[in-house]
Amino acid sequence: MKLPVRKYGDPVLRKKGAPVTEVTPEIRQLIADMFETMEANHGVGLAAQQVGHALQLTVIDIRPIEDRPSTLELAGQPADPKSIMPLVLLNPALKPVGETVAGSEGCLSFPKLYAEIERPESVDVTATNEQGETVAFRCGGLLARCIQHETDHLNGILFIDRMSRKDKEELKPDLDDLQAATKAALKKK
Repeated sequence: MKLPVRKYGDPVLRKKGAPVTEVTPEIRQLIADMFETMEANHGVGLAAQQVGHALQLTVIDIRPIEDRPSTLELAGQPADPKSIMPLVLLNPALKPVGETVAGSEGCLSFPKLYAEIERPESVDVTATNEQGETVAFRCGGLLARCIQHETDHLNGILFIDRMSRKDKEELKPDLDDLQAATKAALKKK
């Protein structure tokens, strides 16, 4: 079932997610709904907070993006990043690897807003998957950027928090309008 995506100004986006301790039927349904929601909105990642659940759960699928490469290492060996897609990460822990690079980011909770965000080029990821198994890998490029962006969401951090002051100033009118519209919509509920 497609879920409504929470927009900037909704307090749930600032909530740190609770750990997912068990993959229940409800969690499985939420995962399925999140994938459907992400695909319907042409996204490559979606955090539980973005659909109103403060949980340590994100779904990712970078396969639709052809022009921004990714790298993947499984057990120290190069692998095809598409081989682990679609990806479910519960309670992810990240360790930055290598240099920080700037890259364009957008967010389904900030429609039509984009900015250059500095992030580590690669990260080591440890998480639990939807089968309750531990997964560990190193990734780079778009996959690393997406995982970092979504993990930020799980901790109540938004990509605007990582923007340069200049970019944030330029986007301020749009951010203020979006936040006001979201707050007005929440009051009507």
